[in-house]
Amino acid sequence: MQAIWNQQLIAESDDTLVVEGNHYFPPDSVQREFLQDSTTTTICPWKGTANYYTLMVNGQSNPDAAWFYTDPKPAADQVRSRIAFWKGVQIGES
Repeated sequence: MQAIWNQQLIAESDDTLVVEGNHYFPPDSVQREFLQDSTTTTICPWKGTANYYTLMVNGQSNPDAAWFYTDPKPAADQVRSRIAFWKGVQIGES
């Protein structure tokens, strides 16, 4: 699977986990140079607190377009540290 935004490959892996329709990419499959830390957090009742990254590609910003769980609740431990995308990020097969 690939994650592409602004015509740039952000992540690629054949080991994504699909949870609630979202592909969670392993951390080492994501090109970190396109991620900027965000102060945004949200709370999922069964996964826990999500943290976000803003995507920066070719001078354009996509705020909070990626999220991850560093310390998920036990029921969601399989997504620990994996990164998922939304807000116009195209997810598809390689």
